[in-house]
Amino acid sequence: MLALDFISLLLSKHAPRQAETSMSPLLKQLAPLGTLDSDLVNPPPRPESAIRDIATVSRGWRIQNFEAASSKLLSAATRLNGEIESETRYWSEVLAIKDKGWKVCRHPRERQALAVQYGFIEATPIFRDRGLASLRRAKDGSLILDKGLLPTGARHVRVRVQQGNQVFVSSNPSASGASDTDPIEYRILQARDSVFEEELFHELVREARAMAGCSVTTRQNLIRVPVSDDMEILLDLVDADTHGVGLEQDSTQGDNQLADGLAHAIRILLCFAHRQNLRRRTQLPRPLTSIRPTTPEYHLLRPALAYLQHLSHVRWLKSFFSDIYSVLQSAGLDMPEWASNSYASWKKSPTSPSPATLEALVENFLRPIESTFGGKLLTSRGSFTVAIRTNLSSMPFGTHYDVSLNLPSVPDLKSPGRLGLKDEVEAVITHLLLLDVVSSISSKPLPSTWDTSKEQTWDAVYPHLGELILPNTNPEKHKKMKVTLSRHEITLTTYIVRSIDGIGRGTTELRSHNAATHLCKFPQSSYGTPAAQDYSSVMDFVVAEASKGHP
Repeated sequence: MLALDFISLLLSKHAPRQAETSMSPLLKQLAPLGTLDSDLVNPPPRPESAIRDIATVSRGWRIQNFEAASSKLLSAATRLNGEIESETRYWSEVLAIKDKGWKVCRHPRERQALAVQYGFIEATPIFRDRGLASLRRAKDGSLILDKGLLPTGARHVRVRVQQGNQVFVSSNPSASGASDTDPIEYRILQARDSVFEEELFHELVREARAMAGCSVTTRQNLIRVPVSDDMEILLDLVDADTHGVGLEQDSTQGDNQLADGLAHAIRILLCFAHRQNLRRRTQLPRPLTSIRPTTPEYHLLRPALAYLQHLSHVRWLKSFFSDIYSVLQSAGLDMPEWASNSYASWKKSPTSPSPATLEALVENFLRPIESTFGGKLLTSRGSFTVAIRTNLSSMPFGTHYDVSLNLPSVPDLKSPGRLGLKDEVEAVITHLLLLDVVSSISSKPLPSTWDTSKEQTWDAVYPHLGELILPNTNPEKHKKMKVTLSRHEITLTTYIVRSIDGIGRGTTELRSHNAATHLCKFPQSSYGTPAAQDYSSVMDFVVAEASKGHP
């Protein structure tokens, strides 16, 4: 045991763990490990050859170690120079992106990576998160845009206007898809445009579903918006390389102005919605409630559809006034000119303190659209006013006509107020002009056929029906005139009636057996009736009929 403890204590200087396993517990308590050592005393002398060999081997090992260290230092220096060049190129491109105006920040999910914010902060959360991409470094130091949630290619919302058999397509707002060889700024710009276009189409689909009551339909990747009987708007999301399908070959650049205008309008309205979100976010928050506020749909289609519908109604009313006034003028009636004030609600008032900004212009575009038409009548102090109001943002929806009438000669005439159909408006205006013509005829003095010293007039017995009576001393020979007015012609018919009081109608009105019917129609056709070609105006026919002898 003593020999074993002695050897174990001696070996504990060089191999303590192995020697400790063979030491007795008493030795471990008395002597620490490594307290005993051994050495050679007076070693035998080495030969000269061995000493030379040892020196040669030692010099060789030192030279080999120096060469290995030198090669490692050279490779480290080369690698460090490459890293410096890569880092320099990487940071120079990052600074170039920042100098272009893009926001560079730390990636929220990767603290060791940088990211570029190319999306819109005020966009819908799903598209706001897609507007952030990592800026990674390639081996050569060039920037790599992490494609994570980036769209695969450039896409845009295409607007097509189908009018009759022609289809007009909006121009492509962006170029073709970017490749890896393009500059990093161009790729970021293309990614931003694609995300914006996808958000635009997403919001258009949301709004189109809420506008199902306006006959707006959605089918997969297509939105159909009917405007009028012969006009329809088609919106879809297509690749940037997709050209306009269905574009007429003979259409000029000016033919596509409507489609281009709609395409620009919906994009401006989406940017305006982002600004409104920013304005709401910077204001004081509302009190906390358990009811989560709903996010309303952006108004992108409604203003454009309201404008087109209003434009259609304004054009129709202008065409109607032009037609019926041309009929009255062809009949020799000196009608005062009617006037129109299209889009009166959009015109800036002269009291505005400063020029309208872009937001003010867009807000004006979102308000209800109103146009006014008015004019004077043949009757003194007679006038009319038609206000067209189109609103698709709030109740009541659609286009309504506010018609105001003023005809002193017919005191029981009342304004119909708000109308919603074109046929109703056409009937009201036509009836008003008919009453005006009847009042003008009844107010014109005529020479008496039986007493030249007196003057007589046509009596408007039923002005709302366009009927006038020329009384006669003989109750069997009263002459009646029937005036009919439409958008395309005015007709005057006269005949002799027999009745008790001369103004009877229905069963009490009897035509004379031998009375001929005289007809006058304007505008006169090229082949027209012989009676219609004998008179140059309505008043000539009225005077001539009054001066004729009664049979």
